[in-house]
This record gives sequence, structure tokens and C-alpha cells, in this order.
Amino acid sequence: MERKLKVLLVDDEQHCLDTLRFDLERHCNNQLTIIGEVQNVIAATAQINKSHPDIIFLDIDLPGMNGLEFLESIGDIDAKIVFTTAHSKYAIPAYKFKAEAFLLKPINSEELTEVVSKLYQSINEAESIFSKEKIIAKEGFNRWLVPPTSIAIHLCIGSVYAWSIFNPALIKSLGVVVSSSQDWVLSEVVWIFSVSIVFLGLAAAFAGKWLEDVGPRLVGFVAACLWGGGFLIGSVGIFTHQLWLIYLGYGVFGGCGLGLGYVSPVSTLIRWFPDRRGMAAGMAIMGFGGGAMIGAPLKEFLIDFFYQAPDFLGAANQVILKTIDGIRYTNIDGILREVVVVGNNDVVNMIQPGSPGVYLVGTGDTGVGFTFMTLGIIYFLIMSVASFSYRIPAEGWKPKNWKKPDDAVLEKKLITKNHVHIDQALKTPQFYMLWIVLCFNVTAGIGVLGVAKTMMTEIFSNALPNIVDNAFAATYVLMISVFNMIGRFFWASTSDYIGRKNTYHIFFILGIILYLSIPYTASQVSVNPNTVLLIYFYAATMIIFTMYGGGFATIPAYLADIFGTRYVGGIHGRLLTAWSTAGILGPLAITSLRSNSINNAMEELVKKIDPLTFKETFGAGVEHFNQLVITKTVTIPKLMEIAPVGTVNPSTTVYNSTMTLMAILLGVALISNFLISPVAKKHHMVD
Repeated sequence: MERKLKVLLVDDEQHCLDTLRFDLERHCNNQLTIIGEVQNVIAATAQINKSHPDIIFLDIDLPGMNGLEFLESIGDIDAKIVFTTAHSKYAIPAYKFKAEAFLLKPINSEELTEVVSKLYQSINEAESIFSKEKIIAKEGFNRWLVPPTSIAIHLCIGSVYAWSIFNPALIKSLGVVVSSSQDWVLSEVVWIFSVSIVFLGLAAAFAGKWLEDVGPRLVGFVAACLWGGGFLIGSVGIFTHQLWLIYLGYGVFGGCGLGLGYVSPVSTLIRWFPDRRGMAAGMAIMGFGGGAMIGAPLKEFLIDFFYQAPDFLGAANQVILKTIDGIRYTNIDGILREVVVVGNNDVVNMIQPGSPGVYLVGTGDTGVGFTFMTLGIIYFLIMSVASFSYRIPAEGWKPKNWKKPDDAVLEKKLITKNHVHIDQALKTPQFYMLWIVLCFNVTAGIGVLGVAKTMMTEIFSNALPNIVDNAFAATYVLMISVFNMIGRFFWASTSDYIGRKNTYHIFFILGIILYLSIPYTASQVSVNPNTVLLIYFYAATMIIFTMYGGGFATIPAYLADIFGTRYVGGIHGRLLTAWSTAGILGPLAITSLRSNSINNAMEELVKKIDPLTFKETFGAGVEHFNQLVITKTVTIPKLMEIAPVGTVNPSTTVYNSTMTLMAILLGVALISNFLISPVAKKHHMVD
């Protein structure tokens, strides 16, 4: 809450004191309290020592000692000085004492009001616990105390990369064991993740400049409120089965929290480590990549803890089932109740092990709603504590004994000694080339991240059921986080030695090779189930995700090299709109291509299945195929249970077209990175 300021009036003429008091009480009464009026420097000194005023209105022409001499005699004081005099000749000397204002007598009321309002705002802002001035580090501060704060916040928001852990539970929140007719489909819930990434980029674009003004503490705390609050709103959406609330909470509010939390440490650490920009950016963003490392097992534990199995009605041949409009029902106490049928191929994908058979819809709980609620509280508390631990270096600070590299070294690594203003950066081709570099690198990885758990089970669970189960898929998500985090620190640090441009060349060339190899691996596993193929797929994707994370960690240093360090936080924030775009392109590509592949695969499977067998299994003929697919009664696993012996499971190949597309995108990014050169001199700031 803002407080009234304490004001001391110092003037040797009583009528001047009376006039000044009258104007202050008339126009500024809500902003200040006058604690005293004195007419000489002796009385002024006593009043200052006693009351510690916030503002001193000080006349220059005083008896015995003028106002300038008085200030010089008493030394440093915390009060803001506003000089009042009838002589303009004192203006320049007055400002040597860092005067806040110089008011000529007779004092204009509007000018007086304006000065008081500015001082009222600046003093109250400076006293706020969120003030930028409050977190300036004292001399001798250990800069290595800053990275843990940054990592803590990024570990919390980085759990967004473990979103795929939620997918299996969300798409069967009513059916619990398998999806029911009213459950959401994967393409619907994956877009929640996409929306959060979109708003991450939009919030970061705004927050980058805001961060420069208010400092990382306030930005970090607002991030805690939005990220934690987003989970709580999302939990309400899950409990009420209102998908739009999850989009609003986790997607919009949570996404804004992601953006604010993401940018808050980056520019701070780059300022603390001008000698190791890449390493600093890697440390700042390392936690974001590692967030899923903690988040994935934590989410799995909480979902398992809160899980409640639905009512089991018996084996499928023991329960009288009826199919109406593609939905399976059974009669309970004279009322038709929706049920789901769990086949042998479905058991491996259950949240907790259970028996094949018939389960009553709406009688269980996947545990994901309570998981959202718990995580929201945990993340808010951790991020709040971390945000209050932020410290920033004083203006002009530099590491002990550090000297800037010579021009030859800077030129070789494409590092500028100049600065480009945040608004001017948007007028350079380099900004948009880097935008393409980041966007396509992220697009190639983010779509896979959003469905990682589902992708692993769909490709390998049927081919290698003894190895790839729900727990294995969850561990896969965990390891993605581990390698994502390792990549952020390794590649960012490596870029300090080989340069940012060369680092991205490695990302794109190696990434193209790996993405193009995955379709072959997936195609072979259905024909020849082999752990070697699983190991290769595992290793290839882990390498890809080191480069995905490395791209994020290296881009702030790349920006600092190209545009200078002065506005790197704001420029980085605006560049993250590329992340927003990728958050749409990646999931759109993978869900669309996956859906088309699945539909085509099921249509081909149905052609191989005896129509009578189909009708006996699903309670409706082949002519109702499309309706049965819409209601989730017919799936690839259920079709494979009645397919002729020797039929190849098509699930392994549903992501092949996606991988090919990702390789093409990396090719475009490679060309863009190749074309990047130093910024033209006309864009440089003039100090």
C-alpha cells in the first residue's frame, strides 16, 4: 500500500512558507504530510535528524549559509531535494547536488503538483518489495548465488514439457480405463499444450521490455501467480468436464506465466556472466529443459495416488451389451448406462493394471484433476520464494580481472561491440533470420514433445509389450527432459568456443539425418520386433532433444552477439513469438498427419476383417464404421484383436510422415542460419 510522504519546508521568509504550505495542502494533501517548517539551517539539521523526511523543499537564499552550502555540509541524506528560489542563476549548481526539481518563485501550482506526483510515485515504487532498486546486489555479492534462483523457476515452468503425461488421463477422464463416447480426443487436449506455448511467446514479447523497467523480482512473482493459478483453474475444468476452462487456465493464464517466468532470468544472468554468455544462457534456461525430469515422475505419482478405478461389471461375455448410435450400454436397475469394453490390447495402456472386461462410465477418477490442483499450489510457492531471491548487478559492474576480448576474436565469433535498440532490431534482416532459425528448430521438436508418451506406446507397445508399457513411456518422457536439460547447458557452453552460427549448423545437419532415419526404424519394428530398433529410436530422439534444448539456450547469446547486450532481454522476448508460432505448427502437423494415418490404417484393417466377426465384436455392422470410430468404440488395438493372423500392426508407422516434414523444416532453418551476417552500422546506437 502506498504511503504519504513526509515533507520538510525550509525557507527564511514566512510568507513563502505559508504560500507553499497552502498549495501543498490544497493540491497534494493525499500524497504527503508536512512534518515541519523551519527558517534556518540549524533548525533544518535538527528536524532532518529527528524526522527523516522524504522530501525537502529547500530555499537557496538562507541566512548564514545558503541551501547549497547546507547540503554540502550535512553530507549524504536519503531525502529528495526540491530547490525553491527567486534566482534562476542557481539552477545549474543546484542540479550538481542531484536535485529532483528546481522551482522558481512565485511557484506555479501546476508545476508543484507535477513534481510532487512524480516523487510520490518514484519513492513508493522504490520502497516496494518488488522494486528494481531493492534487488541491486551489494559490493562483493557472489554471482554464483543467482543461477539456483533461475533454475528453480525454470524447473517449475519447464514441467510444461511433461504435458504428454496428462494426455492418457485427459482423453479418458470419464471412461477412466479407456475413452468413453463423451471423452475428449487426443487432438483436443494436445492443443491445450499448444495454446500455452502460444501465450508463452506472446507474454515473453511483452515481458521482455517490461522486465527492463521493473526488474526480475516482480516479473517472477507475477509468473508464479499465473502459472500456479492456471493449474487451479484447469482443475476446475477437469472436475466439471469443461474443456474451455482447461484452455483458459493452463493454456492462457498458465502460458502467460510461462512467458514471464522464462524471460525473467535470461538477461539477468547474461549481465552477471558477460565473460561466458553461452554458459549463462544455458544455466538460465537449463531448468526449463529439466522441468519434466522432476515434473514427469511427480505427475505420474500424483495421478496414480489420486486414481480411482471405475466399477467393474465383469467379462465382456458375462455382461449383456447393447450398441446404440455406436455407443455401448448395459441395463442397470432398468436404466441404460454407458459402459466401456477393455480388450486385451487395451490393458497395457491402463493408468493402473486392471482386468479386461466391462466398466461403468463415470464411476471412477483418473486422478488428473487433483493432480492439477496439487501442482498449482506447489509451483506457486516455489516460484514465489525464488522470485524474491533475485539479485541484479549494479550499473557498470563486471567480473573481477575480466577484460573484453580483442576485435579479432569478436569478429571471428560474429560478436558485436555495439548495441542495437529493441525497436531498431525489428528493422534488421538478422532478427527475422534468427526468428526462422528458432521457429523451425522448435517446430521440429515441440510437436513430438506434446505426444511423446502416446507416440512411444503407439509405436512400440504392441511390438514389444514386455518392455514398452505405461511406466516405460513415462520414463521416456522423463529422459527427454534429462537430455533436453543436458543439451541446453552442453550446447550453449560449446557455442562459447565454436560460435553460435556453427552450433546451429550442427543442429540442423545432424537433425535432418536423424529425423529421416526414424520412419525406417518405425516401419521395421512392426515386421521385426527387435530391441535394437527401440534402442536406436530412443537414442536418436534423445540426441534430437539435446539440440532442441540447445537451440533455446544458445539463442539469447546469439542475440547478444548480433545486437549487443543492452536490450537483449527485450529482443529475446520478441523473438520468442517464434516459439508461439512453433507451438501451433508443431502440434498441428503431428496431430493432423497422425489422425490421417490412423484413419487410413483402420480403413485398411477393416477390409481384412470378416464382417460377421466385426458385428459380433462391436454390436454394429461395418456400414456403421465411421460412427463407431467417432464414439471411440473402434480403435486400432481393438481391430487388431480380430484381424487375421499375420496382419501387421499399422500403429508403428502413424508418425512417419511427421518425421519427414520435420526434416524439411530443419533444411529451411539451415539455409536461414547460413545467411546470417553482422548488423549494418546504420542500426547501431550512438552513445
